[in-house]
Amino acid sequence: MGFGIGDIFWIFLLLSSVQPLWQKRQIEFRRFRSLQEFEQERQSRVILLIHRQESISLLGIPISRYITIEDSEQILRAIRLTPPDVPIDLILHTPGGLVLATEQIARALIRHQAKVTVFVPHYAMSGGTMLALAADEIVMDANAVLGPVDPQLGNYPAASIIKVVEEKPISEIDDQTLIMADLSRKAIDQVQRFVRTLLKDNIPNEKVHPDNIEKIVTAITTGRVTHDYPITVEEATEMGLPITVGLPRVIYDLMDLYPQPQGGRPSVQYIPMPYNDRPPSLPIPKGRPLEEPGQRM
Repeated sequence: MGFGIGDIFWIFLLLSSVQPLWQKRQIEFRRFRSLQEFEQERQSRVILLIHRQESISLLGIPISRYITIEDSEQILRAIRLTPPDVPIDLILHTPGGLVLATEQIARALIRHQAKVTVFVPHYAMSGGTMLALAADEIVMDANAVLGPVDPQLGNYPAASIIKVVEEKPISEIDDQTLIMADLSRKAIDQVQRFVRTLLKDNIPNEKVHPDNIEKIVTAITTGRVTHDYPITVEEATEMGLPITVGLPRVIYDLMDLYPQPQGGRPSVQYIPMPYNDRPPSLPIPKGRPLEEPGQRM
């Protein structure tokens, strides 16, 4: 029986179709092992909530991932299966998501009797920040950020809709805007009440000093800044949030196991190795110094 070029082609096609499945199984195994090792080291239940951009089928169309009801169902199940005396470690990397799903997860976290720790390697914005507020300790990379949790109605911040109604004569405002303003006031009130509930949580220990609660609520819920404003480690610490700086190496290794799908040439490249104690010297800049933030008119 002969073995021709056609047979080689079909073998190649078979291997090409099996390779992605094999690679997927390998990375899933590495994720499981990393989670297992981290749980054993911390003696805790580790939960990941990581949202990257994904690709649809073979079309390569990017879609944004965010906190959904499906996420809340899975996380609530994980919390429910965790004994009350076992700490929970939640690793967060998300732009936010549905209010209902976020509040369900946050309430489940503050009801857990043991310590809850949230790890933020890069960012946890909007609903992600809400989940961080439910934790007893927020461990962040020095350059990671949180974000405001002010309500958004459609494409507009609730605070901005209210400002329009307050500054324009009532006779010049249409009914739809008035309805939106009424909903905005209710949304802000609801969010503020919920944030207070999260910050007043004292199980197993008080996490935020009572004197700082209203300051935090005002800073992150009233729309004083844009919804994508980055709250740095320094600013969050100054507010009085329970921030700890410095993540375990395993967190970064786990993030490497959730790569951003590439649609061609990678946009960032570097040599993944430590440099010597004496890095190459950089050229001395010439000309006028760079302007400090806020100096430009």
